Amino acid sequence: MLMMMASSLHLKMSLCRAEDKVTVHFLNRDGKRITVKALPGESLLDVVVNNDLDIDGFGACEGTLACSTCHLIFEEAVYKKLGPITDEEMDMLDLAYGLTDTSRLGCQVCLSKDLDGMILRVPDVISDARVESEKESSAGPPKI
Repeated sequence: MLMMMASSLHLKMSLCRAEDKVTVHFLNRDGKRITVKALPGESLLDVVVNNDLDIDGFGACEGTLACSTCHLIFEEAVYKKLGPITDEEMDMLDLAYGLTDTSRLGCQVCLSKDLDGMILRVPDVISDARVESEKESSAGPPKI
């Protein structure tokens, strides 16, 4: 009897969670649309990682604001709903390829119910600030 009650409670909690989830659509680099559901409060980086989405190189620094590989492009109406951008995020975005007026880093954007159904475009090319920095330092001094 106790097992049946626990199972019923688990099912009810799962259903509640499904209703609370937000739908997010990613347009991948190859044009493929990937749709997932995620909980409000999760960052878009968490959404990609937790759903094991196939977005090559996405989130290389694991959300530490040390790269720009989680660069995403938002629709203007959705972009206006996002929280303010920090100076640190802006510094990393400056290093991203394909920067637009509606670009943000996925590690810095958390889901909320009013973002339900949004469509995000993954840029065609990624730029990893950590790799670029390594290339510059390993190149040595310029040859004369």
